[in-house]
Amino acid sequence: MRTLVVGLGRAGAELHLPVLARARTSVRQLFDDRQIVACDPRRLPAERPGLAMVGSIAEAAALLDPADTVAHVCTPPTTRAEVMAELAERGFRNVISEKPLAADTDDLARLTRLRRKHALRIAVVEPWLTSSLTVRLTELIRGGTLGEPKSISIVQNKPRFRRSLTRPSHLTAFDVELPHGVALALRLAGSARVTHAAGCDLTVGDVVVPRMGGARIGLRHNSGVRTEIGSDLTSPVRERRITVEFERGSAVGHYAVSDDDDHSQLTVTVNGRSEHEVLRDDSLTEWMIRAYRLFHAGGDQHARGFAFATDVVQLLSVAKNICAEPVIPAARGEASPGPVAANVR
Repeated sequence: MRTLVVGLGRAGAELHLPVLARARTSVRQLFDDRQIVACDPRRLPAERPGLAMVGSIAEAAALLDPADTVAHVCTPPTTRAEVMAELAERGFRNVISEKPLAADTDDLARLTRLRRKHALRIAVVEPWLTSSLTVRLTELIRGGTLGEPKSISIVQNKPRFRRSLTRPSHLTAFDVELPHGVALALRLAGSARVTHAAGCDLTVGDVVVPRMGGARIGLRHNSGVRTEIGSDLTSPVRERRITVEFERGSAVGHYAVSDDDDHSQLTVTVNGRSEHEVLRDDSLTEWMIRAYRLFHAGGDQHARGFAFATDVVQLLSVAKNICAEPVIPAARGEASPGPVAANVR
């Protein structure tokens, strides 16, 4: 299959293109060996080896056969519906969307109608769901050796000053890291509702970027498990950590914090004794290969994943609506407890 990448910001240029290079090397029979086509209506970057760069989707469509092409939508969440609509009109049906699938429920409804009208096959990027660490955590939960899971805590911290100050591609901190965390919680503990949410501004001197300092969401799963997910985008350190508390022990996992490494770690504690494990975990490459295989197989193999992604957007939309009040900056590492923090009963 051939590839079209729409949007050459960080997601397109620094994540999708390098991952595609690795995937094309490891599973050559799955990918056409001709150039990847890439376009960004906002800018046309310098030429790259193995990449045909164009300025519009119309130009890209002239170089490709939409029937055997996968289109990667790496534009900001607020423009996803518009981009997918143009792709659909030009005959593209296989689409990979960056997370989150949509910025709000209105955009989600537009995408759902587009998918139905044009028979789009949409896969939403969720590398944590194919992660080796997630597989191990799922085995622990289903195996029952630690008893029933009681609570989950997910921390997703990183300093994100430069991008938030210079390239505001996201409207709130809920759209940056939390889509991964919410999806992970749903995969491990099942369907849930929002119990509370909070958020804060990013403040640097006299400069304030509304709602981009951090975010927190609480979930209560139908299984009885409670989840807390927090993301501090002013943190001085990077961390992607999950803690699952069981009846008879605990599991603490650390996902890779960037594309610089491809390993995750897991520590399981039972009766005061701990075992540590390092896992090979190039989850985004594995996710990409799996997505292309499903496209190649034909049919709407991604339908279940699309439904799952809509659940994530709906929960995040509830959280953002809770935080629609004016925001108050919080201390480092904490989501504001002021007007933006609220509970849903």
